[in-house]
Amino acid sequence: MIDENYGIIGSTSGSQYYVRVLSTLNREDLKPNARVAVHRSTHSVVDILPPDTDAAVQMMKMTEKPDVTYADIGGLDIQKQEIREAIELPLTHPELYTQIGIDPPRGVLLYGPPGTGKTMLAKAVANMTNASIIRMVGSEFVQKYLGEGPRMVRDVFRMAKENAPSIVFIDEIDAIATKRFDANTGADREVQ
Repeated sequence: MIDENYGIIGSTSGSQYYVRVLSTLNREDLKPNARVAVHRSTHSVVDILPPDTDAAVQMMKMTEKPDVTYADIGGLDIQKQEIREAIELPLTHPELYTQIGIDPPRGVLLYGPPGTGKTMLAKAVANMTNASIIRMVGSEFVQKYLGEGPRMVRDVFRMAKENAPSIVFIDEIDAIATKRFDANTGADREVQ
């Protein structure tokens, strides 16, 4: 916003325009990088649009709290304790980490063959905390067109930030985090 009635907008082509802003729009909602609708001929800002998030990414957020508890997971006592210390405690009792003077972990990598309880552990943590859980499969990040995969990654983490605290669970991450090799196309190298 330049003043009460005018602002500068940028188009997808990279051009910037000095435009009039409709008087009925809430000025507090007009923030830098906000998406707006523009009148076709006058280029006046006529509406404020919701943030651009892929519909596929929106569907990945689990709407209901998982019903899995640690008691539902047989064995894995050491792993359960480590998950509690690394993920659950920073979300439920962050003051413990500040008292000790350490930063809690920002992420945890669960690895192992299929069927060893990785997904169950993530659901149990989400159940024990107030965190929203966003579940994806790594192969969903590998897209046909350049730029789509990284955009989805940005959308997932933007949605996680908007719904904080959040648990982002990416299953089968080996689909995108493979060993480096000489690839023939840009799409093969894109998300790696």
